Amino acid sequence: MAKVKIFTTATCPFCIRAKDLLAQRGVNDYEEIRVDIDPSQRTVMMEVSGRRTVPQIFIDHQHIGGCDDLVDLDRRGGLVPLLNAGA
Repeated sequence: MAKVKIFTTATCPFCIRAKDLLAQRGVNDYEEIRVDIDPSQRTVMMEVSGRRTVPQIFIDHQHIGGCDDLVDLDRRGGLVPLLNAGA
C-alpha cells in the first residue's frame, strides 16, 4: 500500500470525508498532520502544496489535492491503482 499523508483539522468536514473515503479504499494507516494543533505545519503544508485549505492529501509524495480532488480521482478509477502502486 502506498504511503499516504494528509494535512487536516479536527472539525473540517472535508477532512472527515477524505479520511472516510480513504478508509473505504482500505487505507487506515496514514500520516495525519493536524494544522490546528501545530499551526507551523500549515506553513509547511502551503509550501509543499501551494494551497492554504485543508485537507491536502499526498500519496507516495505526489500531491493529490484536497477532498474534491481525491473524490474526483476515485470516480475516474485512479485512486485504487495509485494506492496499490506503493504495495
